[in-house]
Amino acid sequence: MADSLEVKEADQVVVRFSGDSGDGMQLAGNIFSTVSATVGNSISTFPDYPADIRAPQGSLTGVSGFQVHIGAEQVYTPGDLCDVLVAMNAAALKTQYKYAKKDATIIIDTDSFGPKDLEKAAFATPDYLAEMGIDADRVIACPLTQMVKDCLKDSGMDVKSVMKCRNMFALGLVCWLFDRDLEIAFNFLREKFAKKPGVAEANISVIQAGYDYGHNTHSSACNVRRIETKHKVPGRYMDITGNKATAYGFIAAAEKAGLKLYLGSYPITPATDVLHELSKHKSLGVTTVQCEDEIAGCASSVGASYAGALAVTSTSGPGICLKSEAMNLAVIMELPLVVLDVQRGGPATGLPTKSEQTDLLQALFGRNGESPMPVIAALSPTDCFDAAYDASKMALEHMTPVVLLTDAYIANGSGAFRLPDLNDYPAIHPPYVPEELKGSWTPYMRAENGTRYWAVPGRQGFEHILGGLEKDNKTGAISTAPENHDLMTRLRQQKIDNIEVPDMEVLGDEDADLLIVGFGSTYGHLRAAMDELRAQGKKVAMAQFRYLNPLPKNTAAVLTKFPKCVVAEQNMGQLAAWLRMKVDGFCPAQFNQVKGQPFVVSELVEAFGKLI
Repeated sequence: MADSLEVKEADQVVVRFSGDSGDGMQLAGNIFSTVSATVGNSISTFPDYPADIRAPQGSLTGVSGFQVHIGAEQVYTPGDLCDVLVAMNAAALKTQYKYAKKDATIIIDTDSFGPKDLEKAAFATPDYLAEMGIDADRVIACPLTQMVKDCLKDSGMDVKSVMKCRNMFALGLVCWLFDRDLEIAFNFLREKFAKKPGVAEANISVIQAGYDYGHNTHSSACNVRRIETKHKVPGRYMDITGNKATAYGFIAAAEKAGLKLYLGSYPITPATDVLHELSKHKSLGVTTVQCEDEIAGCASSVGASYAGALAVTSTSGPGICLKSEAMNLAVIMELPLVVLDVQRGGPATGLPTKSEQTDLLQALFGRNGESPMPVIAALSPTDCFDAAYDASKMALEHMTPVVLLTDAYIANGSGAFRLPDLNDYPAIHPPYVPEELKGSWTPYMRAENGTRYWAVPGRQGFEHILGGLEKDNKTGAISTAPENHDLMTRLRQQKIDNIEVPDMEVLGDEDADLLIVGFGSTYGHLRAAMDELRAQGKKVAMAQFRYLNPLPKNTAAVLTKFPKCVVAEQNMGQLAAWLRMKVDGFCPAQFNQVKGQPFVVSELVEAFGKLI
């Protein structure tokens, strides 16, 4: 860094990378967030990409974005608006500028703002900055494409391969803007392209060129900032997506329980990365099967559970519809199974790359007959690890399928993850049938908490048959007796009701005028809104549901304690409806959006402020 350039301390900053789907914005954003997480910054990311496999180059519908929020202290959201916007072409500037602050620094590749580019992006005049009301003093306009070509002219790479490195130049410039250590980025690339060292070194050269460009030009639009970590907990950190954290949580639970892990799945956006990640870990006793359809994926997992494995099936909302019959089979057979639902926009194919919370009632009720099933919702990308572990423990210890809800926002988003010590996690004890019951045991004999004993096939003297027809509570034989069916229905419900979950935690003011309630992935946005309202002098509290069935025992006490309550969710009111069913006299206000995008904190603050 040149001595003549002042480096200012900053508490937080938001950067948004945007360009064509093929411009590598997700990779550039991932590397920047990894660099930041490694030095101990708190991070929150939001990939925002189209559903098109590959939209026409330079088109408005083909723009892909990746937003990174880094902070010296804890950050809860990817940020409403960005401090720095990277726009790799005219279409990116046109569609993404609305996500930039009024004083944001804009980085553009002038080589991608030619007449044809402007025409594709629907600009009316050649003066695109004036047309959008952008002050040129805030813009770092550089011939990025040409500089990348010059940098790699002696690399021997073809033109197409050279063009794929453009994102690294922008990354290098952003790293300079925030005084990042390039060596971490270099190591990331050398690991990612370990089998293609030439590609790794080419990208490294381009990152260095982007960094040097900023260092040498000291553009008037630049305001170099350093984000120092103020409260770093010692440990090893990594930038992790929710899907990867979920996969690791399943592996950890299987290891803790001493079981093999089985995943039966079918590819579906945005859950497929869990299948991809788990398929890499055969050495840890993981078996993955990409089945011919969603039904087979779930049915194979039911079979693996019967055989004694920790069985998981992963999908999104449309797949839950197809899996429901096999899920019900696990209910009546009382077998452990974790059903991962990475929610996306619906109905039908809907918005496959966008995020919603619209599967809650489907998870609770979307099966035939009385089919009670625990439901857990992860709060953040990093919480996906703990949520997957907890769902697995619950399924194994209570012999029941469990639905784990994440969504596209936290599944594809990432956070700074402190690698855990598995010794700190609670033991997992499946209710294996005691040896002393040999000779007298029947398939639906239960432990004291109402959980059916688990007899893994292969144990002599415990041979048995399970199936989808109702069974006699005492003998395990097929039964259509009315009294027996009523009894078995109640026993299955009571087993779920008996599950102990932690009490609801209330954050904020004990004497609050307003309680904000949500579930799952909206935690960060609701927490940020509460903090902002309290900073304004208002008395506000917050309760976020992680356990949705069974609900925490103190749910009614918490919800009825405060004079006003608002339930905020990314659907038309499913949590509010569920809570009204379970808590007598509960009549909350509601804040509902179904936009396929995360909440905007400023909108929440305005809406909740009016309620107060």
